Amino acid sequence: MNQLLKTAFIAAFPAILLASCGKDDDGMPSDNSKTITVLVSENANLSLLKTAVIRAGLTETLSANSTLTVFAPDNSAFQAAGLGTEAAINAVPVDDLKKILLYHVLGEKYASGSIPSGTTELNTAASIKTYVTKNSSGVFVNGAKVGSADVNARNGIVHVINKVLMPPSANIVQLAQANTNFSFLVAAVVRASTGSTNVAAALSGAGPLTVFAPTNAAFQAAGFATIADIQAANANTLAAILTYHVISGRIFSSDLTEGAMPTTVNGGKVTITLAGGAKVKGAANTTASNITATDMITTNGVVHVIDRVLLP
Repeated sequence: MNQLLKTAFIAAFPAILLASCGKDDDGMPSDNSKTITVLVSENANLSLLKTAVIRAGLTETLSANSTLTVFAPDNSAFQAAGLGTEAAINAVPVDDLKKILLYHVLGEKYASGSIPSGTTELNTAASIKTYVTKNSSGVFVNGAKVGSADVNARNGIVHVINKVLMPPSANIVQLAQANTNFSFLVAAVVRASTGSTNVAAALSGAGPLTVFAPTNAAFQAAGFATIADIQAANANTLAAILTYHVISGRIFSSDLTEGAMPTTVNGGKVTITLAGGAKVKGAANTTASNITATDMITTNGVVHVIDRVLLP
């Protein structure tokens, strides 16, 4: 299951406009005489979602006489999450799959027009909060794009999205520890925490925080050829660098704007650019870092993966 979660977190940067209401790009017309289950089952581009709903035993839940909002991942979203076949879906334990799917369900009806601007924290049927953002680029949930909105059903409304949402089960530090591609980052956090700033405690706290997380290759390119090099580095210097990768608040990829200069928790600023792909640049960097994966949701914030260490 850990590998599944890691794979599912690798998602493209969402940056296109919200589609119009009514009959959508997936050929899924509203029909107030049919339940959400029926609408999903009749849509060829949601066939993998249908398989998952059946596997999780949620057909009756999505047919109930209630008012629901369902963020429905399309087939491409399931494929990107490593769930592109019936066999892959059936390999997921039923309880895990049920929790994942219920994380896509809200207990009230939210049409796109009723969603306020900014980011709204909402409770899901999995009893875990999700974050719906509305801005000039459209509507997003946990940074995932709503591509087809406001498909009305007898018992609620469906919004088609481009990513399978994974309910968070770990904080920022725990997420990094579970991913071998962050072993240098974990070593840096441990080493930095031996100095005057307990970085590990800060990244494990309530937050919320947004972290631009450099990969192992990013640390190696910055001159830390091995983990031993990190362990030999000055703890306070590492702390200053690491806290330069952290911003207060929960900032999804859908919140990033061209030319934005958010302030990091160490007081410096980084620069965001979107042209040619999302990037973030430190004040002392000669080249901007690519944001290679976005919106890794944790219990205390959001992590975006970058390919270059940011230098204050």
